[in-house]
Amino acid sequence: MNIRNALKSELSTIRQQRINAYSEHTKALSDEHWQALKKAISSDADIGQDVELIIAEIEGKLVGSVALFPPKSDAYEGYVDELDYPEIRVLAVDPQARGNGVASALIAECIQRSRAKGFTSIGLHTGEFMNTAIKLYERIGFERLPQHDFEPANDGVIVKAFRLSI
Repeated sequence: MNIRNALKSELSTIRQQRINAYSEHTKALSDEHWQALKKAISSDADIGQDVELIIAEIEGKLVGSVALFPPKSDAYEGYVDELDYPEIRVLAVDPQARGNGVASALIAECIQRSRAKGFTSIGLHTGEFMNTAIKLYERIGFERLPQHDFEPANDGVIVKAFRLSI
């Protein structure tokens, strides 16, 4: 597996892959919530200042991506206070590539990059309906920070905050 920074020419592929990966959750969400999530994961936020867009390749094929937001950035467009540590966002793995350690490798890269910059924590947010992702984050050692949870669509679906000491 090769982990590297994304190229601008890969943006449309990355965003479409995110939609494909996240679409498995449509049954757990109202159409309104899914449309809001789809808009958020397709936005230009991943090319903001100092955001690192990272991809994973297997045999030259793009199989996953993640955006690493710097501390004190508006990673969630006003829903969360600016945090003092980097934030992992829009982690997505091609459904055909799951089970190959892609998500773990992308998270490990985010942790390594954050640690190399001198940070002692890294955070992320994930929908309460993303049970597999939550299990992965907890297995890695991320801990809940409910004070940073938010409800983006006012529909009872909570986006849960996590942080890992690195």
